[in-house]
Amino acid sequence: MKKYLIPPAVVFMLLSCHKDKILEAPKEPAPTAVDFVIPLESVKLNPSGNAPLAALLKFTTQIKGHTDIVIKGKNGEASDIYQSFTDSSNTHAIPIIGLYPNYANTVEITVTDLKKNKAKSTITIVTGALPEKMPNYINVDLASFAKMESGINLVSSFSSYPNSPQIPYILDNYGEIRWYLDFRNNPDLKNLFYDCGISRLINGNYCFADQSSGKIYEVDLLGKIIHTWQLGGYVFHHDVFEKPNGNFLVSVSKPGSIHTNGSSTIEDFVIEINRNGGDIVNTWDLRESLDEYRTALTSDSRDWIHVNGLVFDASDNTIIISGRTQGIIKLTSDNHVKWILGSHKGWGMNRRGENLNQFLLKPLDAAGNLIADSDVLEGIKNHADFEWNWYQHSPQIMPTGNLLLFDNGDIRNFNPSAPTRYSRAVEYKINTNNMTVQQVWTYGKEGGATTFSRIISSVKYLPRTDHILFAPGFGVPNGTGFGGKIVEIDYKTKDIVFQESISSANGWGFHRAIRMELYPNGKPYTEAF
Repeated sequence: MKKYLIPPAVVFMLLSCHKDKILEAPKEPAPTAVDFVIPLESVKLNPSGNAPLAALLKFTTQIKGHTDIVIKGKNGEASDIYQSFTDSSNTHAIPIIGLYPNYANTVEITVTDLKKNKAKSTITIVTGALPEKMPNYINVDLASFAKMESGINLVSSFSSYPNSPQIPYILDNYGEIRWYLDFRNNPDLKNLFYDCGISRLINGNYCFADQSSGKIYEVDLLGKIIHTWQLGGYVFHHDVFEKPNGNFLVSVSKPGSIHTNGSSTIEDFVIEINRNGGDIVNTWDLRESLDEYRTALTSDSRDWIHVNGLVFDASDNTIIISGRTQGIIKLTSDNHVKWILGSHKGWGMNRRGENLNQFLLKPLDAAGNLIADSDVLEGIKNHADFEWNWYQHSPQIMPTGNLLLFDNGDIRNFNPSAPTRYSRAVEYKINTNNMTVQQVWTYGKEGGATTFSRIISSVKYLPRTDHILFAPGFGVPNGTGFGGKIVEIDYKTKDIVFQESISSANGWGFHRAIRMELYPNGKPYTEAF
């Protein structure tokens, strides 16, 4: 067999002529985009029976990848809802949240693999009309979209009050309802009364307690009830707060509770429920720690404190309670008072024989000097730099450690017929070593009666934009009728970047409004139906 040798010069010439092809790496195939059809039976609208504007989408694709969806909005691209999910297989289970009521909703679905190949589909989901007792007027009065905190508004509506069940809903930035919970056909929750309302848990699900059934409920995005907790014989009212460890602080009444004089009491206990076991791990009996006979702000001896808000302070393992007719009180885990924020008028002794005047915070002016005027201390008049909280709601600890409140202003300065009535968002700086309090920020007085709400209502700090969500919820005059307003304010400038008016036939807007993302995360749906 003969061997033929190629001279080196020829080899060099061949390599030179074809060097681009020899040195160039093999090309990857170009990404492809393939349309596919999702069968009608793959879409299940309202699978839980409790969330009529939510759907579960289950489908398969030839490529393995993650899913992106776009729910097309009525008001252009800015009203579209986008969400990317972390699924990575051929099978997909995707929660669809943000549909419009009584509408043929268009949803675009894209699955993308690691090589950027895409499979695309479009589906239409037709929804029914809203139930009765929803707001009869929703209007976006002002919206600076570029400045607003991203997300939507979760509204703990009271528009059905006193009828049942209460119906929380979500509003987009154009005033459109895009989600709600409807328990009219649920045997346990058909009489739902959630009082302060619904909140989002750390895990992304929703939480509320129900006075009628006497339980705490955890509900997912599709309205499925995931867990419930009993209250150990206590009766729920107003608020549930999730601690960082997952346990729940709950404001409750204790059946059979009485004053030392034998008369009955309500709404004067707080309990902590173990998230895992469901047992009660701590109890605060407010008759023991506070003055159960103080009548400076109320003559109702039965509902003498009316706890309407709870906060856990992780910095010192304490709780902060809002007693509508007493003030704001910080309590240790063993139910001892650390401080009291409120008018100094009329405080006496608790059952332990402690004089509660020693726990009253002393107000400072803007320069940090003590305010000595006894009329200001007792709340008979205001100081230019300081006002007490009156019938307040919605306490919150800010990132600075300061305390934020919704100061309703009812019977401000003990004057129920004051010519000027107003509610405020107010921030207080509290020094526990010196037992002082300084008012460092406030908004709402300038609005007067246009944002005055004598009951319910909320305020929230929005950390991404350093904004405040100020939400007076009852009896607020709007474009037509009465209800509530949701106002987003720039903390630094006090400029309004968003305002929304909500009215209902009963004049009740909502207890609380919360600004948040519609989807808490990009996880696919894992619960079974």
